[in-house]
Amino acid sequence: MHGYKAKNHSDSSFGCEPTFDLTKHPENYDFIRLPFVEFYGFDSQFSSRSTFSECKKACLDDPNCKAIQFNFDQGYGAFVCYVKTLLYNGFYKGTPFNTYLKLRKTDVLSYNQKVANESKLECSTSVIELKRPYEEKDESGSRKFMLWFSIILGGIEVLCFLFFCLITKRTSGKTTQSYLAIATGFKRFTYDEIMKVSHKFREEIGRGGGGIVYKGKLPDNRVVAIKVLHDAIQGEAEFLAEMSTIGRINHMNLIETYGYCAEGKHRILVYEYMENGSLASNLLVANKLDWLKRFEIAKGVAKGLAYLHEECLEWVLHCDVKPHNILLDANYIPKVADFGLSKLFHQNVTEDSIFSRIRGTRGYIAPEWVFNLPITSKVDVYSYGMVVLEMLTGRSPTCDQAIDYSKIVEQKRLVDWVREKVYEAREDLTETQLMEILDPMMTERFEIIQMKNLLRVALQCVEEDKDARPTMSEVVKMLLDSDKDY
Repeated sequence: MHGYKAKNHSDSSFGCEPTFDLTKHPENYDFIRLPFVEFYGFDSQFSSRSTFSECKKACLDDPNCKAIQFNFDQGYGAFVCYVKTLLYNGFYKGTPFNTYLKLRKTDVLSYNQKVANESKLECSTSVIELKRPYEEKDESGSRKFMLWFSIILGGIEVLCFLFFCLITKRTSGKTTQSYLAIATGFKRFTYDEIMKVSHKFREEIGRGGGGIVYKGKLPDNRVVAIKVLHDAIQGEAEFLAEMSTIGRINHMNLIETYGYCAEGKHRILVYEYMENGSLASNLLVANKLDWLKRFEIAKGVAKGLAYLHEECLEWVLHCDVKPHNILLDANYIPKVADFGLSKLFHQNVTEDSIFSRIRGTRGYIAPEWVFNLPITSKVDVYSYGMVVLEMLTGRSPTCDQAIDYSKIVEQKRLVDWVREKVYEAREDLTETQLMEILDPMMTERFEIIQMKNLLRVALQCVEEDKDARPTMSEVVKMLLDSDKDY
């Protein structure tokens, strides 16, 4: 710019500086107009709705001011003034940008806008040619050979390392699978084997929140149930650890697991097939379950849950006890299914368990889930009590209507309905009053003492206060005592 010189003639990055001292004799300065020029930033002052005289005076009064920018701003609807202390980022921007450069009056008089300022920078002396010592016009043959030999040798080493890692991983996986098979007696099925055993999931025999169950047949002609889990979000290691625990659980009233599949995203269980299906489906059929079968089912389920809670090496909360998860074999012996996965806790942890979400089915879940109270084995006790009341009355837990659907009843919770009946009889129910409670689909005779005891146990199990509920082992003892009384 006019009145300025380069700080370093061999390097333009140092910028320019004025040829005079701006701090002396402010009365000897004036401005030249640089049309369409903008210097971005470094504004020491800004004023809106300013006059050109006011803008010039602000710069002349500031010994550090090198220029001003005075333009009409459409946003303000007036002229604005920018006082520049440093001149960086200069470029031609076009209208309406104008910069007024502060110079000595002698330089202002000698300024000719028509004469273009030519750069006097000479950069040829600053160019230094860099020589790389490894670049030669004629490389020797031995050097080329060593280069290629090093590349090939490095490639072989990388391949050997990857191959070793792959073999180690496969060996480790096989060892884990072999150990699990020995420890649990389970068979690890591939997904292709599951497809073959289930005939490509042809025959569906049940479904629920946890997954869909299909019928299958093993090569040794055993009929099995194959459950494909919905929420297959577990890692393989976590799933295998839980399967190992389930493999050590053995009780006549718990479903027996034959094997599993943990391949990719698939998590599948293979367990024994129950000829008579679920308790829920049997309750819908008139005269399918007489009193003796119902009482034995109540005892068997209680024994299975007591084993899970107090006897096996790793205690298990079922968290979803309901008629659909109680299966009946050919002799109507009950077996609790769908236990264990994601609900294990160690014996040395006797405090409350922590769950990230509510588990269970509406109508069977304990109040602790709803009110976010500590979760213990008493949640299964509550669900068991609801199942027993459903077996006794033939009514769904919400008591919206009877299971035979031909008899519409008042919409009321099953627990409240039964308690009202017991309260009306002052806890001394006659046979006629018991008949009002008993499932109308069961027309056979029942034992009054047994039914009273079972009803009393069920009502204790569904107490709102978990501390008022018995443990499952106490339930088993009370039911066995009923047999002795009978």
